[in-house]
Amino acid sequence: MDTKASSAGSNDWQIEPVDHSLEPQLRSRIDGKAKPLGSLGRLEDLAVQLGLIWHPLAPRTERAVVFVFAADHGLTAEGVSLYPANVTRAMVATYLAGRAAVNALAKASGVDVQVIDAGVDADIPAHPGLIDAKIRRGSRNAAHQAALTPQEVSDCLARGASIVAASIDAGTDVVAIGEMGIGNTTSAALLMHRLAPAPLADCVGAGAGLDTAGVARKLAVAERAASRSKANSPLEVLAEFGGYEIAMMAGAVLGSAARRRPVIIDGFIATAAALVAVRLQPAARDYCVFSHRSAERGHTLLLEALDAKPYLDLGLRLGEGTGAVIAVPLLRAAAGILIEMADLSEVLAGTLQPQPADCGHG
Repeated sequence: MDTKASSAGSNDWQIEPVDHSLEPQLRSRIDGKAKPLGSLGRLEDLAVQLGLIWHPLAPRTERAVVFVFAADHGLTAEGVSLYPANVTRAMVATYLAGRAAVNALAKASGVDVQVIDAGVDADIPAHPGLIDAKIRRGSRNAAHQAALTPQEVSDCLARGASIVAASIDAGTDVVAIGEMGIGNTTSAALLMHRLAPAPLADCVGAGAGLDTAGVARKLAVAERAASRSKANSPLEVLAEFGGYEIAMMAGAVLGSAARRRPVIIDGFIATAAALVAVRLQPAARDYCVFSHRSAERGHTLLLEALDAKPYLDLGLRLGEGTGAVIAVPLLRAAAGILIEMADLSEVLAGTLQPQPADCGHG
């Protein structure tokens, strides 16, 4: 859909916590399936989470959408990335052409791709797969001044929430979030530093492939940015160090949770956005599914700050939502445990009837 996203709707992220008192009931239901106790491992944990999120309805996972939020960062001028800022625009064009890694993996996983221009430093032509939610053509340089204004933070959160809420209202069952923005691992590291919290040196990594000298330069830039402000509340930290795509992803987490839908979190940068969302609304944590452990330095500590145990560990460090989309089949499998599997009592009673063969032709 080619549309200018609305800024309306702080009420779109009033989040109802899941009812954890239902967990023993769900565990008992899963234990009664035709399998040894606990034999489906962490898929059973995921099935319980989906059951809690969707209660009192049965979980649905048919329609999944990955929202790839894109924006540029003023910090890129400080040499924090191996790549120039115009790569953000080039990669957005690649997503819209259907030829990026996220497109290939999303196709393999049965996931739709939706690209959001949150703040790319370019005018991007209208496209059916693009949502124009641009706040500004790139954030300000956080080494010298606040990257975002307080109003921009508010607009980003509202737009991110409204984008996913509209998609859910139109039938989306599973939300996944990813990003593109040259320089955004530095922004994410600064958010982690203040909100985890964690020493900055433990948060700054190689990003898109910096060598040792490049990482040292990146850390020095991050230290300069951090020295400007003592901000430690989520909204203030977002304003000082955030990017438009990160703030909008935080809004997307809040919007998905407010609509009681699971939101699959991608790697380091998406997890930093989830951290912001959870610090703003702790109840949002129950709706987050952490897809994978990134190879990016700091991601393990960031996951620990959220008490999160990811489902995959494949050494991924691309971003774009690639780890999130390949986790979608895990959600479908977990939902299948609740919905499709027979109870052991049915098996022992011999009451099950053979089903017609499914040849896979729809």
